[in-house]
Amino acid sequence: MRTAHLQTSDLHALARLATDATLGVTDLVEAVHAGIARPWRRRDAPDAARTRGITGRVYAGIRGLTRGIGGGTAAALARLAPLAGASEPAPARLTALAALNAVLGDRLASSGNPLALPMRLYRNDGHPLPLRVSALAAATPPVGRRVLILVHGLGLHDGHWRRGGHDYGALLARTQGYTPLYLRYNTGLHVAANGRALAELLETLEQSPEPIESLAIVAHSMGGLVARSACHHAERAGYAWRSRLRVLVCLGTPHHGAPLERAGLGAQRLLAALPFAAPFARLARLRSAGITDLRHGNLLQDDAGDADRFADAADRRTPVPLPQDVRCHAIAASVGTRRGGLAARLLGDGLVPLDSALGRHPQRARRLAFPRSRQWVAEGIGHFDLLGNDAVAQRLQRWLAV
Repeated sequence: MRTAHLQTSDLHALARLATDATLGVTDLVEAVHAGIARPWRRRDAPDAARTRGITGRVYAGIRGLTRGIGGGTAAALARLAPLAGASEPAPARLTALAALNAVLGDRLASSGNPLALPMRLYRNDGHPLPLRVSALAAATPPVGRRVLILVHGLGLHDGHWRRGGHDYGALLARTQGYTPLYLRYNTGLHVAANGRALAELLETLEQSPEPIESLAIVAHSMGGLVARSACHHAERAGYAWRSRLRVLVCLGTPHHGAPLERAGLGAQRLLAALPFAAPFARLARLRSAGITDLRHGNLLQDDAGDADRFADAADRRTPVPLPQDVRCHAIAASVGTRRGGLAARLLGDGLVPLDSALGRHPQRARRLAFPRSRQWVAEGIGHFDLLGNDAVAQRLQRWLAV
């Protein structure tokens, strides 16, 4: 993150984050120290991660000093923040914030850290769409009758839809008459939390003075899970926008999870089983709720299992079918050129296997009913290439045609 792009509020937030990080490192070092000093001590004992005597008092003193300095610095910077005013993040800063939110977004949000990205809709010109009723009425240009929502994936932001000279939103506005709106959100939160927030946001959009006749969603990666979760929540809440949703297109969405997160859980368990490495397993537990939701493709809050999400590898999801009366499409990518080969099926786009992206599952109850005519595999490209590809653009135009 370049200094030129930092704001005063960033310094305040980073000071708080640095304090938390220092405290975490102190806890980690003391835990390793305690494990070496008392190797016979059970690792699950209440005081297993703490040292005794003078050593313990030294670690306690470091924590106290860190909290004191961190609190004073944060308080001083907080007084300066109002003087700087608020502005939209520069591209480089936004990219850094999006990545930080992917890893620590749930912690940033729960602690009220200003670095947590709020969920907002943005126009094609990069300006946020005001969602107060009075502001919607005065919006220029007004929100049209046919609206397209573009939902990005983990660690990305709305600007990533402009990749490789492509902008699917602008293309579909020009060729199909859509008003494109780009979602920006904190990808470190639970998919279910973001799904509920998106459902509520779209219901607020219903207050637009020009009635919305049809709604379409194009979502990449985690964004497809968020979109499906939003549909489920809207159906349960009886939201009006759900009846206007006509098309949902998922690009490289891990409907049944991604192997990388499952591998991360395995690495964490291995560290926890080693005597002196066990404290380092805490580092693996820092990954956000959004990331662990990708283990199996969780959509609902009850699936998330906050209490044991780092311990339970079983797939305990409640099956959620595709939204009814909606033309649902799935686009997968394959880094290979032989679609039927085992390597292509397992590797998929490098992050999401073909079966997961196309909704296939050995258990009938978990299979997603994408019709064959609404499935397509882009060969020879990777996961992020789905955001800017000629063949994908052509397929979107065909599927979102009037």
